[in-house]
Amino acid sequence: MIGIEPALCSVTFRKMPADEIVALAVEARLAAVEWAGDAHVSPGDLPAARAVARRCENAGLKTSYGSYIAPPTDDFAAFKSALETAVALGASNIRIWAGTRERDSSNYSAEERRHAAEAIRQMGAEAARHGVTVSLEYHPQSLTDETLSAQSLIEAVGHPNVYLYWQPRPGLPLKEALTEIAQVGEHISHVHVFAWDRCRNRFALATAADYWRTVLTALPQSRWRGRRFAMLEFVAGDDPAAFLADAGTLRQILRVELSLRTSGDADGD
Repeated sequence: MIGIEPALCSVTFRKMPADEIVALAVEARLAAVEWAGDAHVSPGDLPAARAVARRCENAGLKTSYGSYIAPPTDDFAAFKSALETAVALGASNIRIWAGTRERDSSNYSAEERRHAAEAIRQMGAEAARHGVTVSLEYHPQSLTDETLSAQSLIEAVGHPNVYLYWQPRPGLPLKEALTEIAQVGEHISHVHVFAWDRCRNRFALATAADYWRTVLTALPQSRWRGRRFAMLEFVAGDDPAAFLADAGTLRQILRVELSLRTSGDADGD
């Protein structure tokens, strides 16, 4: 069973320089950083990507690239620029959005969904040529804004190099979260972790520790075979101190999660 390691989405600290984010991730004892394409590593800025890659390599941090490519709104040429940046960053994974951002999945026609799936499939194939996986943001107002839409999309894409992220919609009850991951879990690569209510008020991760411990322990076996990250995304007050506290909570949750999985595997032998 693959363990899950703690990581950070750099968009959490949009205005913080990259070198300070690296230092903060090291202090928090994280394994990786997902770098925001709209804040720290812009698509096409290869010198910046290589500089961040060197900082992360020296710090022992793996990288992912959080692009805001949204096919089919963004075309293949835009994706290739983002992919080139991900390669320069040393990223093993690139995140893209599914469909037009800020558009509900219920507003798509069957033809529009087919066109989006074709675009994503083409992007997944191109990324595979460079040894980079593609993961779809799991987010409100996209083609992954509810479980059945996400499931039908990933099946329509049908490419082994394309995966899903997962995160709960703000305020999603635990029972519904468990139902979601049971349905799409075989496609999940990484997870975005936060503690929000329905109104998007932010809280210390410790207040949701039982929720996340249950969710991460319940993640089913996935076809994903790489290193797997639970990425902290946004913290109360955008406060580095709050982030360090949340990182400590996440490390504790993941230690328990890994222990439970290991114990379960042993019991099944």
